[in-house]
Amino acid sequence: MSGILDTVNQRTQLVGQNRLELLTFKLMTRQRYGINVFKVKEVLQCPKLTVAPKMHPLVKGMAHIRGLTVSVIDMSLATGGPAIPDPENRFMIISEFNRTTQGFLVGSVDRIVNMHWEKILPPPDGTGKENFLTAVTDIDDELVEILDVEKILNKISPVNEEISDEVLSQKAEIEDENSEQTEIILIADDSSVARRQVRRTVEALGFEVLLAEDGGDALRQLKQIATQEDIVSRLALVISDIEMPEMDGYTLTTEIRKDTRLKDLHVVLHSSLSGVFNEAMVQRVGADSFIPKFDPDELSAAILNVVKIRREKNDK
Repeated sequence: MSGILDTVNQRTQLVGQNRLELLTFKLMTRQRYGINVFKVKEVLQCPKLTVAPKMHPLVKGMAHIRGLTVSVIDMSLATGGPAIPDPENRFMIISEFNRTTQGFLVGSVDRIVNMHWEKILPPPDGTGKENFLTAVTDIDDELVEILDVEKILNKISPVNEEISDEVLSQKAEIEDENSEQTEIILIADDSSVARRQVRRTVEALGFEVLLAEDGGDALRQLKQIATQEDIVSRLALVISDIEMPEMDGYTLTTEIRKDTRLKDLHVVLHSSLSGVFNEAMVQRVGADSFIPKFDPDELSAAILNVVKIRREKNDK
C-alpha cells in the first residue's frame, strides 16, 4: 500500500485542468470516503502508537515516521462514529493540512480515482451544519463522501484567528476618509471553517465580504456584479481556495482572466494544499499570489498591501 502514491509527482499535470485524484478509503462501515492525493504524503500500515497523558480524545496516539513525530487522529471517532479498534492492523494516511503534518487512522484504503471537479458536488441539502462533509461524488454508482478535514482539525486544535495589534495598526495607514464606499472582498471556499476564518479576518480589517461556496458560485457572483457596475473599482480582491467542488481555484482564476470585465481583478489563492507546484501554478493560471492557510497576520498583511497599492494607484 505504501506504493500507492509512487507516481504522485506526475499527477501535478492534472492541476489547472479542473481535475483531481481522490484516494478513497473506509472507516468502520461500508461508506467510502475520499481525500485529495495532493494532500497525502504517504499511506502505510499504522505502526505501534505511543499514548501521552491528556491527549485529545480524538487522537489515538503518536507515531514516529521518518524522523517526524505526528499525532494520529481516529477519523471514525472524529466524524461521530465508533472508535477504530486494533490500530496496528489498520492503515494510516499521512497528510499535510494548514502547514501541519498529521496521521489519519482509517479502517482500510481502497484506490486512487481520477476525477473531474465538475463531478465533485456540494453536500446535499438537509445534511445539517454539524456534518463533516465538504463535498460528495459518485464513483461506480456509489456515493463517496469527501470530508472537511479542516473542520476536523480545528475541532482538535483550533487555530488562532486573532489579528495582532501590530498588523491592525497598519490598517490606519491606508484608511481612506474620502471614500464613499467600502471595498468588497470575495471569499471562495468550500470549507465552512475556512470561510469563517477568512471572513473574520476581512471584516476585522473593515471590508465588506461576499461569500462563495465553490469556484462556480464565485464566478457566477462576479459576472452578476459585472453586469451592474465596474467590478474592478468595487471589488478589492478575490481570495480563493484551490480545492472546491464544481470548479477549483486554478480554473476560477483562469476564467477570471479570460473575461474582459474581470481580468484585472486581484486574485489571491489561499489553500491548505502543499507542494512545490503551487508557485508554478499561480503563475501559469495568472493568480497574483499564493498564501498557505491559515495565518491571520499573514493574510491580513497581504490584504492591506493589495488595498494600499490599489488606493495609491487610484489617487494618481
